[in-house]
Amino acid sequence: MNYPKVFVIILNYNGKDILLNCLNSVYQLDYSNFEVVVVDNNSTDSSFEEARKKFSKAHFIKNNKNLGFSAGNNIAIRWALEKMADYVFLLNNDALIEKSSLKKMINIAERDSKARIFSPIIYNGKSKDVWFDGGNIDWLKMRTTHNTCNAKCITSRATSYVTGCAMLIKKEVFKKIGLFDEDYFLYYEDADFSWRARKAGLSLKIIPEAKVYHFEKSSENPNKMYWLVYSGLLFFKKNAPIYWRPWIFIYTFLRKAKNKKNLKNKEKYSVDIKKAFEDFKNFGK
Repeated sequence: MNYPKVFVIILNYNGKDILLNCLNSVYQLDYSNFEVVVVDNNSTDSSFEEARKKFSKAHFIKNNKNLGFSAGNNIAIRWALEKMADYVFLLNNDALIEKSSLKKMINIAERDSKARIFSPIIYNGKSKDVWFDGGNIDWLKMRTTHNTCNAKCITSRATSYVTGCAMLIKKEVFKKIGLFDEDYFLYYEDADFSWRARKAGLSLKIIPEAKVYHFEKSSENPNKMYWLVYSGLLFFKKNAPIYWRPWIFIYTFLRKAKNKKNLKNKEKYSVDIKKAFEDFKNFGK
């Protein structure tokens, strides 16, 4: 088989304890035609410089500030497409990929005439617990959910969205729907990208033969709750079908009312959630 060109893109921000391990796993892949791009969001912990010294084969791009997930990745995606990428594979810097996983995904992707975006099964660290095995968009509860079937998932299947933690994308997807929406700084950009792809008639697929292990570092981000709420509000405002929009308005009102009560009780995250609602109100102004 004449294997297509894949650019593995790893977005880094202060990944001193994780980036090198991620790159080690990538350079052990048994796939014969790939290049690696590390794009850095102005890290201050020397992780970018250390990776550059130890992995001279990779391409390195350093942004002059933290651009977030969408804008940071878009810089590398544009560069990869200019270099004639057939596929782009986004991989979190806190993830490890099994040696044969990229080859397995490409073998299936090349034979699939319908799907254009693919995901491996993603495990929670080195455990047998599944972190992502497909996802759903829950319009009723205004959130996205991960399927976590554990050891029972053995067949390829369609999914409503693919997480940006490990996302394989055919080049024609970008030609049809564009890049990631840079209104999203963190979270929900992958759901937005997946939703736009589906609206354009493209399908998404889980490939269980491929495996990635995610050692989630986002839980250490003190601003995680803020971005989850803000980006979630943005996603549902932009993408909710017309028949869901009255409910989205009602549900948002109820969430704000609940948060006011939580503020009085000084519950955890209530201040972050309040700020997310306030900033979202000013979106686009």
